[in-house]
Amino acid sequence: MSKPKDPNALPEAIESVEQLEELLSRPPREVVELFGRLKGPLAIVGGGGKIGPSLVKMACRARDAAKADVEIIVVDLFPDPAVKDDLAAAGATAVACDLLDPEAVKALPGAADVIYMVGMKFGTSGNPSLTWAINAIPPAHVARRYADARIVAFSTGCVYALTPADSNGSVETDPLEPPGEYANACVARERILEFYALRNQTPLMNVRLNYAVEMRYGVLVDVAQDIAAGRPVDVTMGFFNVLWQGDVNAAFLRLLEHAACPPAAINLTGPEKLSIREVARQMGEVMGRKATFTGAEADTALLSDAGKALALLGRPSVPADTVIPWVARWIASGGETLGKPTHFQERDGKY
Repeated sequence: MSKPKDPNALPEAIESVEQLEELLSRPPREVVELFGRLKGPLAIVGGGGKIGPSLVKMACRARDAAKADVEIIVVDLFPDPAVKDDLAAAGATAVACDLLDPEAVKALPGAADVIYMVGMKFGTSGNPSLTWAINAIPPAHVARRYADARIVAFSTGCVYALTPADSNGSVETDPLEPPGEYANACVARERILEFYALRNQTPLMNVRLNYAVEMRYGVLVDVAQDIAAGRPVDVTMGFFNVLWQGDVNAAFLRLLEHAACPPAAINLTGPEKLSIREVARQMGEVMGRKATFTGAEADTALLSDAGKALALLGRPSVPADTVIPWVARWIASGGETLGKPTHFQERDGKY
């Protein structure tokens, strides 16, 4: 008699958006247990963007599995009303708010815990003032509104300078001296949150993420799309880190219990240092296409050392060698994408 299938087992391939979104929002045991300890409410500010919806849904699923009485509030401008409706249907309280408006932020409902996800990257070169406004003004408003909460804030590994390609990457104590306006606006976001955290004794964790990946966007999608289109893969930025977005979601929720004052920072990425050239070769084999290349690997790359996060949270549930063929098969079969390339090849910080 065959054993019943494990409902939590990872599939060989992801075949639909519905299957993907279920995986991205599936809460691990540690997150369900967390919701048994949270006092609530939990506010997810900027939760209507690229990563936010699956994180909101994971939080709702974990709360329901824990039978916890925790309101989950998702705050965003919600330019697409369908996103707001979708998150409300998942069990969140969806609140539309212009986060550049201090009076609107003051009127937001209270929360004991906050995950801060507001940011702008693409279009920086063409509109740097808007990039600085989005990345540097709302943090002040939100930090003042939630002075009594614990805050876990999205940041980026782009706050570091490039590191030697043969190293493990930047560590949290390295100086924040990145190239480009986007990355410097992200340093401003961290520093403003830190300023108010220190002034108000607010527990804070700045989480330096690079790069979240799933089937519809990310470095792996960019590489697979080049192969599918017969374009050469640029290997100048020769090495990189990735982390499955479901593990990103779980980490941000779990890090609520590690926010501290004085504020803390942590790198969040996978434990593997991946080679663009080798990943492209693997994807080409899965896709039945031969990868071609342009450029040569530089002696520096944007890399982060995730040792601190690994010690605190453990290893990711979905390793890179699982995600790589998932993405290759998805792109080869014409799967849906978000049309948002990462521009990971950029070495001067101009996005």
